[in-house]
Amino acid sequence: MSDRPSLADPRILIATGFGSGYLPGMPGTWGSAVAVALAWPIAEFGGSLALLAAALLAAVAGIPAIRAYQSQSGRIDPGAIVIDEVAGQWLALAACPLDPLWWLAAFLAFRALDILKPPPANWIDQRIKTAEGVMLDDLVAGFYAFAVILLARWAIAPTA
Repeated sequence: MSDRPSLADPRILIATGFGSGYLPGMPGTWGSAVAVALAWPIAEFGGSLALLAAALLAAVAGIPAIRAYQSQSGRIDPGAIVIDEVAGQWLALAACPLDPLWWLAAFLAFRALDILKPPPANWIDQRIKTAEGVMLDDLVAGFYAFAVILLARWAIAPTA
């Protein structure tokens, strides 16, 4: 077992958000930042539906990648695993128009909700100690951030 599984394994590369989970300080924030950078061309190509599809793909591909990281490191939810942030962040961004200010709002909303873990994310985080649990609490945070952004957009321009 290794505290830092090798990025030579493609599953570890996925689990760590192309290595962003190994950056110092705040790996979840780094993972979300990478997600935002990758999301812009996805959204330009296919809009919100493409981002929703990408979030689903990241979640489905992320679960075996998380399992591989867990197996190689012996840890359930280390900070270096950030594919869950990628999936959750893409879900949050799907509520946004292609506008940097809305994307910043979605980034901040997702990070806050991922850190605060409102129910049921906190319950999932505390009780489901599997790759699915690691992914699911961030998808819940992403859904909440999606809802926050939609409500904010409606509050600012209810007829738009």
